[in-house]
Amino acid sequence: MKHLFLFVSFLSTVSAFAQASTDEAAVRTTIKLMFDGMRKGDSTQIKNTFMPGASLQTIAKNKEGDVSVRTDDIGKFAASVVKYPAFTLDERLSGMEIKIDAELATAWTPYVFYLKDQKSHCGVNAFTLVKVNGNWKIQGIIDTRRKDNCPDLPKP
Repeated sequence: MKHLFLFVSFLSTVSAFAQASTDEAAVRTTIKLMFDGMRKGDSTQIKNTFMPGASLQTIAKNKEGDVSVRTDDIGKFAASVVKYPAFTLDERLSGMEIKIDAELATAWTPYVFYLKDQKSHCGVNAFTLVKVNGNWKIQGIIDTRRKDNCPDLPKP
C-alpha cells in the first residue's frame, strides 16, 4: 500500500510538472506572437494576443524627476505599428522570467527597443496573462523606459 501511495504521488508530481512546462511554453508563445506581430506590422496578430480591455502602461519620469504612469489604448498601439514598414520596430528581449499560478501568469522581460536597427531605449516589461478557454492572453503590460546603459542585443 505504501508503494502504491508513493507511485500515485510521483505520477501526480510528474503530471503537474508537465502541465507547468506546457503552460510556460504557451505563455512564451503568446508574448513572442505579440512581438512578432509588432515586427511585421500586423495589428491583427497583436490584438489577438490581448484580452478585451487589456491595459498597456508606461512608467515615465519627467525632467524634474517626477514619476507618472501613462496608459495607452491597445487598439491605438496595434494601429500605430502598421504605420511603419515591416521590421522597422524591433523589441529584443534579453530574458524572460515566468511565474504561473492556475490561470494567472506573469512574465518579466528585460528588453532593448530598436527603431530602424538603431537602439532607441531599453527597460523591462512586466506582463500579466490570463488563461481563458485554454489560451494564454495578455491582460496587461507595464514597462519602464530609459536611454542610458542599454546593452546591445542580437536580432532574434
